[in-house]
Amino acid sequence: MPKQEFRMPKMGESITEGTIIEWHVNEGETFEEGDVLLEVATDKVDNEIPAPASGKMVKHMFTNGDVVPIAEVIAILELSEEKGASKASDKKQPKPEKKKPIGSKPVSSKTSAQAPAKSFQVNENIFISPLVDSIARKNHISYEELARIPGTGKDGRLRKSDVSEYIQNGRPFKFAQDSREGGNPTFQVPDLKFDKGKGKIVEMDRMRQMIADHMVFSKHTSPHVTAYVEADLTDMATWRNKNKNAFQEKHGERLTFTPLFVEAVAKAIKDFPMINSSLDGKNVIVKDEINIGMATALPSGNLIVPVVRNADKKNLKELAAATNELAGKARDNKLKADDTAGSTFTISNVGTFGSLMGTPIINQPEAAILAVGVIKKRAEVMEREEGDTIEIRQMMYLSLSFDHRIVDGYLAGSFLRRIADYMEKFDVKRTF
Repeated sequence: MPKQEFRMPKMGESITEGTIIEWHVNEGETFEEGDVLLEVATDKVDNEIPAPASGKMVKHMFTNGDVVPIAEVIAILELSEEKGASKASDKKQPKPEKKKPIGSKPVSSKTSAQAPAKSFQVNENIFISPLVDSIARKNHISYEELARIPGTGKDGRLRKSDVSEYIQNGRPFKFAQDSREGGNPTFQVPDLKFDKGKGKIVEMDRMRQMIADHMVFSKHTSPHVTAYVEADLTDMATWRNKNKNAFQEKHGERLTFTPLFVEAVAKAIKDFPMINSSLDGKNVIVKDEINIGMATALPSGNLIVPVVRNADKKNLKELAAATNELAGKARDNKLKADDTAGSTFTISNVGTFGSLMGTPIINQPEAAILAVGVIKKRAEVMEREEGDTIEIRQMMYLSLSFDHRIVDGYLAGSFLRRIADYMEKFDVKRTF
C-alpha cells in the first residue's frame, strides 16, 4: 500500500483552521473506510473526520490540542484503494505555515525595546488576517488594541509574530493613550485581591471557553446599547394555537413561534437594511443576504447559533422546516460548520427559559441582536371605538442590543418598533 498525505479538510467557507481534539486511530493501527480518524474543533462546531478508504495510520503530523490550518498535512496514511489516495493527496492546495503556539517564537530585541513605551500611534490602515483575528479573540485583544501594535509586514501589515511578541511582552499598549489625544498614559488595572471562596472546582469545557472568549471580545469591541419595546402577540398566538395541528398534518413540520419571529425580523430588516451590517475599519458593510442566526441550547447547556439562510426569501413552510431541522441537529450534536456560519443578524429567545426580557450580547461581527421574552397573559387597557376596555392579552417584551458605533438610537428604535408592528398586525385569516 503506497503512503499518502492526509490533509486537514475544508469544514466551511469561513473556516481557516481547526484544533485537533483527539486522534481515534493511533500510529500503526488499521482502519476501514468511513472510520473516524480524528475529531477536529473549529470556532463553530466539532467535526468527526472519516477515513477516505481502508488502510493503516503511519504517522501523526500533529498531536491533540494543536491548531492546524486548512489543507495542512496532518497524517501519513497507507491506503488500499485508489479513491482514497485521490482524496488524500491529489488536491493541489497550498501548504500554509504550520501554526505554532503563541509564544513559541523568541522575543526580538525590536519588540523588547518597544515594550516600555507609554503611548502609541494608531495604525490607520490596519489589515487583520484571519490568523491574527483568531489570536486576538483567544487573548481578548480588541481591534482598537491591535491598531496600536507596530506591524512589520509589507506596508506595515500586522503579522502573527508581531502579535505573539506583543503578548509575550505583557501587552504594553493595552492601557496606553493615543499620543494624539494626550491623557494619562500610566493607568493600570488595579490588582484587587478578591476572595473567590472555596468549593467544588468545575473546569470549563472547550465550548464554554470559546463562548466566554467571544462574549468578552464582543463587549470589549462594541459599545453596547439596549432598547426595549412591548408587543401584543394575542393575534399571532391565537392563530398559531388554532392552526399548529393542521399545519403539521399538511406540511409535516411543527409550527413553533420561531419561524414566525424570524419572518417578522426578516421583513423589518428589509425595511431597515442598515441594521444588517458589520463594521470594517472605517467602512460599514451592508449585507446583501439576510441570514438569521437563532441562538439554540445544546444538550451540554452551552449555546450555539445555527443560521437560517436567506430568511427573507422563504415562506412559512420553508422557515418552519429550516428552524426545526437546525434545532434538531443542535439537540443531537449534529450541526456542521456551514450550519453555523454566515449569520447577519441573531435572535435569542430568552423566553424559552421563562425570562421576561434580556440584554443580549452582540454576536460579532454583526451590528445588533434581538432578544424575545416569554409570552405572558396580562390585563391590558385596550382603546376601542366604544371606549376603553380591560382585556386579557398575550404580551411579550423585545430587546435589541446594538453596536452604537454604526447604529444610532433612531435606527435601532425604529427597527425594533417595526418588528413589534409586524408581530402585532398578524393576519388572523392567513392560510398556509
